[in-house]
Amino acid sequence: MDDGDRRSKVQRLYDACDAVFSPGKGGLPTLTQIRWLRGILDGMEAADVGIDAGGDEGEMRSSSSSSSSDDEASPRAAARRLLSTRGFTRITYVHIHECDDFSMGVFCFPAGATLPLHDHPHMVVLSKLLYGSMRVSSYDWDTAPRSGPRKGGLAKVVAVDELREAPCRASVLFPQSGGNIHTLTAATPCALLDVLAPPYAEDLGRPSTYFSDMPVPSLPGFAVLEQAELPEDFRVVGAPYVGPELVVDMDLHD
Repeated sequence: MDDGDRRSKVQRLYDACDAVFSPGKGGLPTLTQIRWLRGILDGMEAADVGIDAGGDEGEMRSSSSSSSSDDEASPRAAARRLLSTRGFTRITYVHIHECDDFSMGVFCFPAGATLPLHDHPHMVVLSKLLYGSMRVSSYDWDTAPRSGPRKGGLAKVVAVDELREAPCRASVLFPQSGGNIHTLTAATPCALLDVLAPPYAEDLGRPSTYFSDMPVPSLPGFAVLEQAELPEDFRVVGAPYVGPELVVDMDLHD
């Protein structure tokens, strides 16, 4: 349909997520729906969400070095057509959209930065590496994790230091498969577009929990995961979304 063809790619992604994850759909998405969402993500590039994959490092450095706030980008950057991320010195999250049913955003990594091992409870997560390369290690619970003050248990290894380089296909993880518990390390400066359905919500039983992992020598391919505190110096900061305007609550997918 012509109207659909005129939508931005990020609008198409929002509309598809709204159709798949909106209230009343119930349960996990079907394989057909996952293929639909992956197809949209596979066609997206950094510029589609307002990010300059090449980056003018000097430009970004001049604005970030003059800022004393937690944001790596100054408010002035919001007026630019593309957000330059090459000067970022910390993992930076670009928030695009969040509702009760799903969230959309981009994690921008400087080279060498690591997002510690963490889970995605009761969530489906679709991720597209927009530029650069990263290493991924991931697990799925072998049995239901131990509850109580500190979550933990036996987990199956899904990936060990797996290198992903853009361009590559979008990845999908499910509540109990696909590497629901993972750690990400930037091999080069990179950016990851994430769709979380539903998003984290501690009061609804979806807290973000971090873990340490210890291999089990007598069980190759398994590890014991134990809930852990974040490193004291770990911090994710924010930057403004400057991509195409997103129109929410539109019924364009009918």
